[in-house]
Amino acid sequence: MSGPLPLEPRTGEDTLALRLGDQRTLSLRLPRMRGREQEIDRLAAEMTEALGPAVHSYEIAAMLESEGLTADMIRERYGKKDLFALADALYQRVPRAFPEPQAPRDPWRPDHLRCALRGALFALPGLAHLLTAPLWQGTDAVPALVTAGLVSWAFGQALGHRAYLRLADGRREAGRTLLLGALAGAALATAAGLAVAGPGPAAAFAAAQSVYLACAGVLLVLGREKLLLAALAPLIGGAAALLWWDAAAAVRIAAPLATVAATVAAAGFALSRALAEPAAAHAARPRALLSVPYGLFGLAAGALVLSEGRTEPFAVIVLTVSMGPAEWLLYRYRGLSVAALRSAATPSGFRRRSAGILLLCLAGYLLPLLPGALLVGADPATLLALGATLWCALLLQAFGIAWPPALVCLAAACAVAVPALTSAPPQPLLLPASCGAASLVLVAWVLGRLGRPAAHS
Repeated sequence: MSGPLPLEPRTGEDTLALRLGDQRTLSLRLPRMRGREQEIDRLAAEMTEALGPAVHSYEIAAMLESEGLTADMIRERYGKKDLFALADALYQRVPRAFPEPQAPRDPWRPDHLRCALRGALFALPGLAHLLTAPLWQGTDAVPALVTAGLVSWAFGQALGHRAYLRLADGRREAGRTLLLGALAGAALATAAGLAVAGPGPAAAFAAAQSVYLACAGVLLVLGREKLLLAALAPLIGGAAALLWWDAAAAVRIAAPLATVAATVAAAGFALSRALAEPAAAHAARPRALLSVPYGLFGLAAGALVLSEGRTEPFAVIVLTVSMGPAEWLLYRYRGLSVAALRSAATPSGFRRRSAGILLLCLAGYLLPLLPGALLVGADPATLLALGATLWCALLLQAFGIAWPPALVCLAAACAVAVPALTSAPPQPLLLPASCGAASLVLVAWVLGRLGRPAAHS
């Protein structure tokens, strides 16, 4: 009769079975193998965060292998026969935990302060007209200023677009484009004002306006808003002085001229810093035709705004100030659209969300215009229709869709301008009707083009 044959104890059991020669077994109670079990528990506690998201023990085995655990270490320290047995024990000890992914950062988060500052910078130059109005009222300066302003707006929009394209190759390339373009734009607008008014004070006012708009465009494209605000300090101070005393003609001229000189100096400084940067190794020069629709839109937008300004001058101020919030809402539209793209499950679902985002942002822009129109005594319908047209056109341009908004706005501007040029009787409903029709066309275009997921991917 042979002696008792011991059976191998399994980890975690507290008995040892002995097989006797007559096929009987004897069970002996032993102390639990807690030392190795505690080592596994300790390892599970240390790796809880990494083990929780595992969907299979094989993933844990890969982690353990990357930690450098050897077969001998697994047997001696943890009492397991191999890597997969230890991984299975850890998988059973740690509950499954799948943390929510972090919300992605909004790539279109707007700079609130910058948008507010740009809105103020668009409106503050109007103080120059307030200061100098007594000097050119009753003269032919108004047609010269309007003509030069339209040329500056059209050329400035096209130049700004081309400079932004050049920014992709570096600030040096954008600076060269702005330097040559600003000189050409100021000269062209000045020549237009001179052609309308002839030599004299009116042409001088138009020239100063043209130079300022060209230099201000340089600073805005290069992101030098604070520098432009500092250059406007003489103009702001001169306009503030009118609240207490009637300034002399010399002061009314000196403050705008000082602002023009400061703006030229600021633009020169910004350009010098941009041109001092290293040149791009392979700079691709974009085609000039790409910027043409932006210039046409600038011309059309200027004509529509000035048409409103003929009857309601203060409405122009409301629209100009609103350009800062308009830019902020353009960023919000893009950010909300990207978020909708992540959450929508079907194209139709995204289309519905996109339509809601458009209505939300458009309402956010138009609703503040309503009290502004009532405050300055302007026609709310006209101001809202004009604002909707401009904002929808800017939204399409932000997505690189340039020709449709340019042509729609040009059609609306022509419908308003042709009767005025032909000395036809004034038609008060022509401007709101034209802008209303243009805004409906542009809203439909936005829903059709930007309601597709591919437009935001």
